[in-house]
Amino acid sequence: MTSAKHQSRSPSKTFNFLCVGEFMESLDHARALATAFEIGLIDFMLQTGNADLESLEKRWRTGFPAMRLLVSLLVANRVVEDCEGRIKLTDAFLNALRFRDLMQLKLQITNFAAHDFLNYFSDLICRPDQFGQKSNFRRLFDYGRCFEHNKENHERTKQWMGITTTLTKYEAQACLAYHDFNRYPRILDIGGNSGEFVLRICRNCPEVQATVFDLPLVCDIGHEHIRPEPEAARIAFVKGNALSDELPGGFDLVTFKSMLHDWPDKEARQLIAKGARALKPGGTLLIFERGPIEVEDGRLSYAAIPMLLFFHSFRGWSLYEEQLRSLGLVSIRVQRIKLETPFFLLTASKEPEPEP
Repeated sequence: MTSAKHQSRSPSKTFNFLCVGEFMESLDHARALATAFEIGLIDFMLQTGNADLESLEKRWRTGFPAMRLLVSLLVANRVVEDCEGRIKLTDAFLNALRFRDLMQLKLQITNFAAHDFLNYFSDLICRPDQFGQKSNFRRLFDYGRCFEHNKENHERTKQWMGITTTLTKYEAQACLAYHDFNRYPRILDIGGNSGEFVLRICRNCPEVQATVFDLPLVCDIGHEHIRPEPEAARIAFVKGNALSDELPGGFDLVTFKSMLHDWPDKEARQLIAKGARALKPGGTLLIFERGPIEVEDGRLSYAAIPMLLFFHSFRGWSLYEEQLRSLGLVSIRVQRIKLETPFFLLTASKEPEPEP
């Protein structure tokens, strides 16, 4: 029996995008920052460099006490600083603005998901099935709309794919930092969504050819997303249902990125088995997933709420490791990676064909 190797990785400068979370650790700070974006205050400060409270109040006609309240919250959150009456963005916030798309997405989904947390947390703890039916945030991710082509399905699917695409844009950096993808000429990403994960791989590895296997409407929207990119010619989309349809085969690497947690244990095992069959001898299967949510020191950042609503779905790696062993895969390796929540990167290899 082959034993798995385990290794922990701590955040490094590779993951400097994690700094966006520092500006949404509490509800009041996150809401004030979202308002500053929504009313155009952040862009105004970027353009002007600094301003005083009176000029800000006159520009937005808020009334002086209201603008003072907003600016006070932004000062407390280190978004702006008051330098002898002149308000300007802090260096720390300007650094975080390099990841503006991620910051604004997290603000949007956190402020949205907070309603479910406040209203239905008891259901999340005691009645998870009922929580799934009540949660507006959870209902965004409706895979049943990914088969039939109509305007409503397209818009609803594109909405949640926008969330997963932006998250993957940054999470992929961890996978690329700790796994060498240059060794795999042909990659199959099962449940690969918009293709953002393989896009990041192809951008980093110029010899890679990638295939995304996903539901029909997801593939159509993914093709729209990839089309403008220079790597588009190296990324193909294959439409189908990974649970019921045959997968293409002969790949050097098969990946599951943030996909298996969507499925119960039985279906997750089936997907891994199908992924292993899609490998050519000597190929590698890779699983990159969120692990169980951890509450450190009894504190939970406000920005963690969207993922907290899915905490029943986030497994440890033991089920996946057990299934890989049962399929006869070898050289199993697990790396634990701490991002804003715990992740793990699990790889295993298919036995090569015996020498003639």
